[in-house]
Amino acid sequence: MRRQIFDEFHEEFRGLCRSFFERECVPHTEKWEADGQVSREAWLQAGRLGLLAWDVPEEFGGAGTTDFRLNAVQAEEFWATGTVGIGLGIQNDVIPPYLIDLTTSEQKARWLPGVVSGETITAIAISEPGAGSDIRSIATTAHREGDEYVIHGSKTFISNGFMADLVVVACKTRPEDGHRGISLIAVESGRPGFERGRKLDKIGQHARDTAELSFQDVRVPVENLIGEEGEGFYYMMRNLPRERLGIAVHGAAAAQRAYQITLDYARNREAFGTPISNFQVNRHALAEMHTKLQVLQTYLDQCTVALNTGDLTAAEAAGAKWWSTETQWEIIDRCLQMYGGYGYVNEYEIARIWRDSRVQRIYGGTNEIMKDLIGRALGC
Repeated sequence: MRRQIFDEFHEEFRGLCRSFFERECVPHTEKWEADGQVSREAWLQAGRLGLLAWDVPEEFGGAGTTDFRLNAVQAEEFWATGTVGIGLGIQNDVIPPYLIDLTTSEQKARWLPGVVSGETITAIAISEPGAGSDIRSIATTAHREGDEYVIHGSKTFISNGFMADLVVVACKTRPEDGHRGISLIAVESGRPGFERGRKLDKIGQHARDTAELSFQDVRVPVENLIGEEGEGFYYMMRNLPRERLGIAVHGAAAAQRAYQITLDYARNREAFGTPISNFQVNRHALAEMHTKLQVLQTYLDQCTVALNTGDLTAAEAAGAKWWSTETQWEIIDRCLQMYGGYGYVNEYEIARIWRDSRVQRIYGGTNEIMKDLIGRALGC
């Protein structure tokens, strides 16, 4: 089914993304998987090519183009090329609304040029050892002393955390006010008391740097406050739909990659003297996956258009994240099964896609939380 949401500009951008991933990322897969992080040179090259933070206004080095279709194209090419690790989704899907919409002119001039060039890798630190999907329960605090905030606490499961040069930290500036006391404060690397813990030893996404962060009386100027004090919870609630749609788009793209390589494998792998795609059980499975992917993609395309027009609701984004990642897992798991024993061997790409995809149903808010959000929107 031909997709209707892209024009010639988006297809040119698709070619640029594909070329970048094929040249600058795919050849380094094994090294990045072993190192547990990607190279900074890849980030810098992405910046040179205009593949970072294109939402940023031109005066600060960006393209001034707010179009989530570009984010979708980049995610699709990331998976279509078999790329691993590089956390462009954080830089492009998650961070821009915070650093563009909520910052002062001085903050923009200080931070945005590096974000666009790739010299400044970003992260957002929300999850804590005792608070994952329950943002209201974060324990990290920031109290004001004169012209500084003093931050104390710890964060975990932070994507880009080990390499990040600038971290947007959710903390309580007024703990007595609960979620109404949460603020967002930017912390630059190198601040005394800001430490990176171990890189987490994850089931999958081995090339994606995911870290624990520690803030031991870290002092930052009050000028690092993002937006208004005490409004952080509401900012995050406003921006989470964009993040969740990004996860949903990645889910569909990962499933499409798994399906495509499995279709190729099934056409060429023989058993009992015939390609395994000729067996009815496999032919039907491939037909089901193909159809489910088309249905999913059509829905996500409409969500992308709705986000661009400001019409995507929090419940709709939650539904997209839940449905996409559940479908992603169903398809990828079925694809691995079709490989037989080879599917469980790490040298086959399907094994990596399978283990890298499991977390999609957890981060950005667990799928159980997504269904609860949808239910509440229904008045239940």
